[in-house]
Formats: sequence, C-alpha cells, structure tokens
Amino acid sequence: MAKSKASEGNIRQKNKAVIFDAAKKEFVTYGFKGASIKRIAERANIARANIHYYFQDKTDLYQQLLSNIIEVWNRDYDTLSVHKGPKQALSAYIRAKVMHSKDDPDSSRIFASELIHGAPVLNQYLYGDFKDWLQSQVSVIETWIEQGLMDKVNPHHLLFLIWSSTQHYADFNVQVVAALNKETMSDDDFEDVVTFLTQIILKGCGIH
Repeated sequence: MAKSKASEGNIRQKNKAVIFDAAKKEFVTYGFKGASIKRIAERANIARANIHYYFQDKTDLYQQLLSNIIEVWNRDYDTLSVHKGPKQALSAYIRAKVMHSKDDPDSSRIFASELIHGAPVLNQYLYGDFKDWLQSQVSVIETWIEQGLMDKVNPHHLLFLIWSSTQHYADFNVQVVAALNKETMSDDDFEDVVTFLTQIILKGCGIH
C-alpha cells in the first residue's frame, strides 16, 4: 500500500510538472487574464479534464505555479550562511540567480509580471513568509559586516541589486540580445555575466 501511494505521488508530481511547464509558456505569452486552460492543455498534450483533476480553475493553477516557483527559488538560492565567507556565499548566490535566468527565464518573467501588477496573488506572501526569509538573509550580511569581512553596505539594497541585475537577463532578454547583436545568448555569454556581476558586486562590497 505504501509503495502504491508513493507511486501515486510520483505520478501526480510528474503530471503537475508537465502542466506547470505548459502554464509558464501560456502565462508568459498571454498574461493571467488572457491565458486559457484549453491552450495549456494543448501545450501539455493532455486532456483538459486532467488539468481540472489537479487544479480547480485557472486562478488555482496560477497560484500553485507561483508557489512552486518560490519554493524552487528558496531551495536553490539558500546559499547565504554565516558559516560561509561572503566571497564564497555571494559568488554562489549570483551564479545560481544567473543560471536560473538562463535555464528557466519564464519563471522570472511570471514573477516579475505578478509584482508589476501589484502582486494580487503574492501580497500575503510578501508581507509574511517573504519578509521572514529576507530578514534571515539580511542578518547573515549584517554578521559579515560586523566581523569585518565586507564593507558596511545596506543589506537590502545589496540583495535588490543582485536580484535586478541577474534577473535582467531573463526579464529583458529581448533587449539584451538586440543590444549584443545576437539571436540568443550562449552558455559562454551567461558565464561572462556571472564573472562580470561577481567581480563588480564583490569589489563594490570590499570583498577580496
């Protein structure tokens, strides 16, 4: 029975992942209001009824998609720790953010669109769990400053800078490739971004 439940859970997880991938493309292309469950089903190559098996409606799908994006980010971006030096931790953080812009730009664009529209779905999260998570990151940076491991900078603005500069390559990729006279950014281009941002940010914080 336990094995059957585990197998059931795996199938559910895989099916929801397929739907989430299709939903990302739909929400990025049409926005929340213009998105269609019918087209999401077509993108996922599944019956529309299968989507309604996991999600009540479009709003529920959108809310769960945003929660999934945040869950992945919180897991992959949890690199700031007082047990690591700022050079190692911030370098890993910047790399993780840039690589997410490379590998999953749609998540960044959906999150940005939600905030631009006033965060109607994420408002409670922003004033709850997000604030708690952010304070934990700020506390780590403040500890590094107190230990003399980096210059006295504003932790909030440092994090805002990292978020905006790394997610720029997802949210404004069309502008970036036009400016660089390219059709797409290569792996080497993203490595250049990591190197550049890491150098500028660490140097600006007095980290050697």
